[in-house]
Amino acid sequence: MAKRVTFNKDFKSKTGSSKFDNVTDNPRKKNQKWSFGYFFRKLGLYLFYVWLSTVFAIVLLKFVPVYFTPTMASRKIDAMTEGKPSQIHSQWTPYSQISKNYPLAILASEDQLFPDHYGFDFKSMWGAVQSNMKGKKIKGASTISQQVAKNVFLWQDRSYIRKGLEVYFTLMIELVWGKKRIMEVYLNVAETGKMTFGVESASRRFYNHSAEEASTTEAARLAACLPNPIRFSIENPSNYINRRTSQIKRQMSGLGGKKFLYKID
Repeated sequence: MAKRVTFNKDFKSKTGSSKFDNVTDNPRKKNQKWSFGYFFRKLGLYLFYVWLSTVFAIVLLKFVPVYFTPTMASRKIDAMTEGKPSQIHSQWTPYSQISKNYPLAILASEDQLFPDHYGFDFKSMWGAVQSNMKGKKIKGASTISQQVAKNVFLWQDRSYIRKGLEVYFTLMIELVWGKKRIMEVYLNVAETGKMTFGVESASRRFYNHSAEEASTTEAARLAACLPNPIRFSIENPSNYINRRTSQIKRQMSGLGGKKFLYKID
């Protein structure tokens, strides 16, 4: 006698899905992962990882010497492209092994409010804006902190994007590094001549001794050339550089000499 076969609602699941099942699928579900919500979630995650990497780099460079920067890379590539000598002269030297005449001269020349501000000199910035709006020669008002942020983490071209990133990195190094570390990095990565970076290399190339032996005059002359170390020469100073050197020496005395550096130690 034949057995009776019964069909129930679980039969389909036991025997497998039909090849026609996909016909009834909602096509929107297939493209759901490409929706705007998905895109912005992925973008947000990507930006978070980028931000996290910058925090890691900033914390790391608080303790690790900065041997190479984007500015050095740019100068090297330009020199190679033009068929000129492309050797980078740079030698990391701890702050304790650098004559205090160098940071004092740089503060007197570049950023006398460095010990007191939080990365930005708004008064100088506003003065530069007014001068530029009047059609005068374009002036910058970058503090030492801003210059370090730009030289270590960013590129040299002027743009609003770079300026915005410069603000971020300036605030971060002010918060994480502190004044003494910012000055130490500046003394080692600042462009001080053609293919030359840092006061140690500049001292050895142009003064034939270490940065620890620099005199007041030598430090002031180097600081006088910093606004444009490619155009101005430490070895063969122009009349302008000699006058500027004398001005910086007077400013160094006016700040109180090396005692002024206690503010950043």
